[in-house]
Amino acid sequence: MIIKNKAIIEDDWTVLRLNEQESAGNVVVAAGKMIVPLKVWLAQRDALQQRTEIGVWLASDERPEDLQGDIHKFSVIAVDFPKFSDGRGYSIAYNLRARLGYTGELRAIGDVLRDQLFYMQRVGFDAFAPRPDRKIGDALKALTDFSEVYQASFDQKLPLFRRAPRKGNSTAGLINE
Repeated sequence: MIIKNKAIIEDDWTVLRLNEQESAGNVVVAAGKMIVPLKVWLAQRDALQQRTEIGVWLASDERPEDLQGDIHKFSVIAVDFPKFSDGRGYSIAYNLRARLGYTGELRAIGDVLRDQLFYMQRVGFDAFAPRPDRKIGDALKALTDFSEVYQASFDQKLPLFRRAPRKGNSTAGLINE
C-alpha cells in the first residue's frame, strides 16, 4: 500500500534494491512494473528503455540531472530517504519538478515517516511509501496537518506575505522630523 494523490492505494510497482553480490551492470531486472536504481538505469539503459513499465529511483547522494535526457521516459521516479534525518531527497524532488520539469509520479521511498509527508508534498512528491512498521492511515492524515503555509515552494509559488491582503500603508502615521 502507498499513498498517492492523497489516497491509499495498492502498489503495483516493485522497487529493485541490489544486494551485495549484484552489480548495476549484471543484475537481472524482472518483468513487470519495476523501479530500478539510477545506477542500474545508467548501466542497462539500452535494454531498459525498450520497456514501457520502468521507473527509476535516486539515492540521496545522486543527482537528478543525470536523468535530464531521459526524464520523459518514466511514469514514476522515486527518491530514497535512507534515514529520517537525511533531507537531501527534498532538494532532489524540488529540482525534478521545478528545474527539470518532471510531471509524472514522484514517490518518496525508504525511511518515510508521518512527520515528513506534509513537507514532502510541498517540494513536489505526490506519492509516498511509508515505512511498513507504521500505520498508513495515520500517515495520510499528515498531508492535511496545516491549512496554510508561510514559505514559497513548488506547491505554492508565493509566500504568505505576498498572498495576504493588507490594509493601509505601513508608513502611515509616521512623523518625519
